[in-house]
Amino acid sequence: MRKIADPGGLKTWKDRKKTDLQGTQTENNPGNCQFSLCSLTPWIIGSRDFNDNPMPLSIQGVRATHSHFFKLLDKSTTWEQRARTFQDYMEVAFHLHQWRKTGDPDGQVNLKHSYLRFLRGWLFNASSVEGAVMKGWVESRMGLVPTYHCGRIQGKESNEYLAYLKDRMGGASRTNAIFSQLDLLYEFVQYEIQRRDPQVTHITLFRGIYDFSEHEILARTDNQRAVVRLNNLNSFTHDFERAWEFGTFVMEVRVPVSKIFFDGSFLRAGILRGEEEVLVIGGEYDITRRLV
Repeated sequence: MRKIADPGGLKTWKDRKKTDLQGTQTENNPGNCQFSLCSLTPWIIGSRDFNDNPMPLSIQGVRATHSHFFKLLDKSTTWEQRARTFQDYMEVAFHLHQWRKTGDPDGQVNLKHSYLRFLRGWLFNASSVEGAVMKGWVESRMGLVPTYHCGRIQGKESNEYLAYLKDRMGGASRTNAIFSQLDLLYEFVQYEIQRRDPQVTHITLFRGIYDFSEHEILARTDNQRAVVRLNNLNSFTHDFERAWEFGTFVMEVRVPVSKIFFDGSFLRAGILRGEEEVLVIGGEYDITRRLV
């Protein structure tokens, strides 16, 4: 395992790339032997350098394929209009309206084929089948391998990684292009963030935890601050007090907006209304341990 003696080491992406080429990273490193469908490589997306100097991320081909949808968003003047447009477009583009319950044409879409099923499954249990599919989306699009799923993943030959793959494949089967649905969800969230505040680059978020069993501590700067490798997808909240409901201490993290996969406040779907959860793409982060 590559040790980080100095939390400020490897200052530039060029230095980090050189380290990658020299083969000093291990299989557990999220950027090792992976590819990305974004404009940047995994070793950049997962780095602290990216968090300090973020750039926009976009899934290849999504905005071009759904250009009409984004033109509709441009014409919408309120969040309510944009959220409704997103929900209606998802139903039509991925034929979700064909799966409405029989005899109830105005009822709720059958969630088995919908991105909403996977968001709800994640909210209940991040190590569920739905959680594996969500982590699989990050791995396939961003190139970041999960580090935890029903246990710490020690490598691609570990039982935990094989269990994750089984859940991922089982959950993604017999759905209507779930990864493509999640592509558009991510692009919509990124559009909405920039539409609300084009100047924003980071958001401070909080996560309540009991211990670091799900995360790898790479270095400690003092008793309150550390460098941590987060799982490839993680739950956070905007509310510091709410974070205390989920642990005995709270991690405070400054997150680049381009690594916000989902924000519960951006959707009007009844199943997620009122959720304050924010899903953050992982990698190496500087975290502060908050006690008060």
